[in-house]
Amino acid sequence: MKQKLRKWLVAIAAITALVVSVACGGGSLQQSLPATGEDTTSPCHMVSHAAGETCVPDNPQRVVDLVGLDYALSLGIKPIASDGLYQANLYLKEETDGIENVGKNDVPNLERIVELKPDLIIGGSYVDVNYQLLSDIAPTVILPYDYSGQWKDVFMQYAATLGLTEKAEQVMARYYDHTQEFQQQMGSRAAETEVSIVRVYPTQTNLYLKESFPGTVIADVGLSRPPSQNFTASDAQTVFGNYIQYTISQEKIPDIDGDVLFLWTFGHRDDIAQDAKSAKEALKADPLWSTLSAVQQDRVYEVPGEYWIGDGPMAANLIIDDLFKYLIEEN
Repeated sequence: MKQKLRKWLVAIAAITALVVSVACGGGSLQQSLPATGEDTTSPCHMVSHAAGETCVPDNPQRVVDLVGLDYALSLGIKPIASDGLYQANLYLKEETDGIENVGKNDVPNLERIVELKPDLIIGGSYVDVNYQLLSDIAPTVILPYDYSGQWKDVFMQYAATLGLTEKAEQVMARYYDHTQEFQQQMGSRAAETEVSIVRVYPTQTNLYLKESFPGTVIADVGLSRPPSQNFTASDAQTVFGNYIQYTISQEKIPDIDGDVLFLWTFGHRDDIAQDAKSAKEALKADPLWSTLSAVQQDRVYEVPGEYWIGDGPMAANLIIDDLFKYLIEEN
C-alpha cells in the first residue's frame, strides 16, 4: 500500500508541477497539452485496448514506449522515449542511442513526456499512472499485460496498434524458424531434457515456471521442465500467488534440479547485484547443492539475466542462441 501511495504521489506531483508551470506562463493546462487521440484531426484508426478506445495516428512519428522497448525495436520502430532504458535491458543498448529515458519501475516521468510532445503513447496495464493523465498528453493505448509469458500476444497487439501486423508476423516467423532449427538439431533429446530455470536474489532463490518469459521459449523449442517448475500461470497464481516464479526454502534446494540448470542473479544496482552474487555463492556452498544431478554432470550454466527475463522477440532469440551454445555446440 505504501508503495502504491508513493507512486501516486509521484504522478500527482508531476502534474501539479506542470499546472504551476503553465499558470506562471499565463496559459492553461489544456492549451499546453497536445490533442488527445479522440480529438485529433490527423488520419487515425480506432484501437480498442485495456483502458477503452483510442484513435491512433496512422503514421506516428513520436512514439513514447511504456510497455516493451524490445517490441518497438523488433518492429523497426525507434521510439523518441521509453521507460525501458535501465541496466537490466543492456542487451538492447546498441539500439537505443537517441531514445530519451522517461522513468523506470513502471512510474513514468509525466513532465518529461509532456516536454517531448509525443503523438502516441503505448503502455502496459501494469503501468502505475492514471490513464487519463497520459491520454491528456497524447493518444494513449494501454495493452493488457498480467505476466511475462504473455509476450507474444502483447507483441502482436503492439504491432496492431501501429498498423504493423504483417511486420510482426514476419518477426515471429523468424523466431519459430529459430525454434525449429534447434529442435531439428536437438532431435529426440529435446523432449527428454528437463531444463531448470533459477534466479538468485540477495535474500532468496526463485524457480521460474512454465509461463514465465524464459519458460515459454523453453517450451517452444520442445524442451521439458522438472515437475517443480511445470506449473501453468493460473495454477502458479493459485498456489504461489505469482504467475511466473516462486521462492524455495533451503531444504527445497533439490527442487532446483534438472538435467540442465540455467541460473542468473538479480541486481539492478551494484550493491544489490553484489549481494545476489554472495547469495549465489552461499547456495553453491550448501551441501544439498552438490547432490543435484545437473551439478554432478557439470551442466549448470550461468546466463545473462538481462534477456533471460527480457520481454520480446529479440530477447527470446538470444535465449535460443544460449540453448544452441550449451545444449548443442558444447555437447
